[in-house]
Amino acid sequence: MKIGIIVAMDKELHQLQQLFTNDNIAIRKCGIGKVNAALGAQQLINEFHPDCIISSGCAGGNGNDINVQDVVVSTELCYHDVYCGTAIDNSTQYGQVQGLPARYQADPYLLRKAKELQQNIHAGLIVTGDWFVDSKEKMRSIIDKFPEAKAVDMESCAIAQTCYINKVPFISFRIISDIPLRDTNASQYHNFWDTVADHSFQVTRTFVESL
Repeated sequence: MKIGIIVAMDKELHQLQQLFTNDNIAIRKCGIGKVNAALGAQQLINEFHPDCIISSGCAGGNGNDINVQDVVVSTELCYHDVYCGTAIDNSTQYGQVQGLPARYQADPYLLRKAKELQQNIHAGLIVTGDWFVDSKEKMRSIIDKFPEAKAVDMESCAIAQTCYINKVPFISFRIISDIPLRDTNASQYHNFWDTVADHSFQVTRTFVESL
């Protein structure tokens, strides 16, 4: 199986490059945000022709059961900052790009394999937007619309949309770097990279090895 892995930042890329040396695994850095993520995913599909794509990286967590260094795996994904209105189509939901799914479902096989890991894995909704959530107020505004969301990031749904269009199986693994509703000024996020990030991507390695 040819597996493509996409991350947003150099520090995530370096972590994963230390874990994988197999020629059947391609790791790419796309850059931060939805446009970079979509472009990176399309380039990976065009050049590597993967059998599946994994989004790996960090995210803000949500929920009383979520802690820093836990992993959220996507059951479904949507945007928290997309609104197409109701002037043309009353069925379009908040977070949905008109004409595309309201939520992108993770590939069933990949999701089943992820749930079998049982290593502080939380399966649930991941929401994506072009906003680094560094305040409780911003996080509350997102969770008000998506109370069931387990994680908030800046890339996963854009990669999911690209994979949906290209018919490539997709799943997102997000290591929780901070809990915005328990944090102030993103101090947990910065502390994550300073002190506890070194072994955080081992779950992604275990998952890939299980496929």
